[in-house]
Amino acid sequence: MKRYNFKWLAFLLGFICAALTAHSQKLGAFDGHGDVGTDVKPGSANFDPKSQQYEVAGAGYNIWLDHDEFHFVWKKLKGDFIVYARGELVGKGVELHRKLGWMARASLDGNSAHVNACVHGDGLTSLQFRRATGEKTEEVRSKLTHADVIQLERKGNTYVMRVAKFGEPFATEEVTELDLGEEVYVGVFVGSHNKDVVEKAIFKDVRITVPAAPSDTPNQMKLPSRLEILDVKTGKREIIYTAPNSIQAPNWTADGKTLIYNSEGLIYTLDLKTRTTKVLNTGDVKNNNNDHVISFNNKLLGLSSGVRELGGSIIYTVPLKGGSPKQITPKGPSYLHGWSPDGKYLVYCASRDGKYDVYRIPSKGGPEVRLTDAEGLDDGPEYTPDGKYIYFNSNRTGTMQIWRMKADGSQQEAVTTGEFHDWFPHISPDGKWIQYLSFMKEEVKAGDHPPYKQVYLQLMPISGGKSKIIAYLYGGQGTINTPAWSPDGTKIAFVSNTQDLFEESNP
Repeated sequence: MKRYNFKWLAFLLGFICAALTAHSQKLGAFDGHGDVGTDVKPGSANFDPKSQQYEVAGAGYNIWLDHDEFHFVWKKLKGDFIVYARGELVGKGVELHRKLGWMARASLDGNSAHVNACVHGDGLTSLQFRRATGEKTEEVRSKLTHADVIQLERKGNTYVMRVAKFGEPFATEEVTELDLGEEVYVGVFVGSHNKDVVEKAIFKDVRITVPAAPSDTPNQMKLPSRLEILDVKTGKREIIYTAPNSIQAPNWTADGKTLIYNSEGLIYTLDLKTRTTKVLNTGDVKNNNNDHVISFNNKLLGLSSGVRELGGSIIYTVPLKGGSPKQITPKGPSYLHGWSPDGKYLVYCASRDGKYDVYRIPSKGGPEVRLTDAEGLDDGPEYTPDGKYIYFNSNRTGTMQIWRMKADGSQQEAVTTGEFHDWFPHISPDGKWIQYLSFMKEEVKAGDHPPYKQVYLQLMPISGGKSKIIAYLYGGQGTINTPAWSPDGTKIAFVSNTQDLFEESNP
């Protein structure tokens, strides 16, 4: 009769169960985490819901050659994706080639085919990949070093690494014809490059995005939305509300307690303390778009609402607390963007005789005055808080740039350089900063501002100087069409998009 060591069997089963639990334990937006490789010194991962940050610690000899050892926080995804984070290694570390980044793997086996966008302890930034199980790892090095913004994008069997030092544009590398299968494990990782050492990294502003499908109808705004608040000084982002449909263009009320946005033709308020929403009464005006502005005295809301019989979007005003709207522009299309500080005028983009220019009209109604007449599209006008200037965007040079003019339309001059296609300048409450949205030239034509593109939010001193990127996101049309500065000028509200919210709950 055979004798069985039941204690050993129980220990083995317990070890297997513990390992499976570690690999399947949900963490924030991820499905699980655990060590990859064999006999790896145990790592760990934690998520702080308040800060929305991940702390990941991992050991292992390396992520290289024919096998890998590291700690992985992962989610299973099918199809295309864009994953983004700001990441940094903690402390001086032991090995120069300790590393952190994003990874996509065919499996959780140590020798799995994979691709990763990583930053090493010495600053080396690279796209690494293993084309098949057990093969040697290959590498494409970025010209950029010491990146702290890391993004990995999948387009079929092409994987794109976009990396940056926060505040600067992306540097890009890619690998093609890398078949990891339809469903992959995607997540953040840390490896120590030393089997006896555990290294730690912090990942913040983590975003897992499933972009619009190539087959989707262009410019149809149907994707779910994240309403985010950005700390202008630090660049820290917080998701404060999510919606399964398209919400757009948040405005901040003067008391700092409420955001106003549009969705599916209606205007909504979001109480920032309770994170609850309700419909704002706009009477029978219920085809509102993402061009709405609050008056400087916080008493009125200007709306742009589609009226087919009048030629398209028409501008109305309505009490900020809701009520009966008053029609201001006689015909459309007219898209509101700015209110004069004294409350006397509205400025807007309008098409007259097939040409889009900037116009001004009395806020109580009256004759409109054309302020621009250059060839091309002029859009997005907004007053400075002192009322002396109007900033707007124009593609009259062939590139969409930010321009400014005096309030009477004189002295029109370009403000940005034309490196990107720049839209929708918003002036800070203290009048010292311009915040605007930039499209990449390779993705968008100069006269277009579609949704569901990779865009930058940029910040520039109004006195002139170099712009700084303060957010990297998937959005565009509806992200920040109208003023969204907090009253104290420390924060900006905006909308980003994804096909799947991945259980990103409203706090």
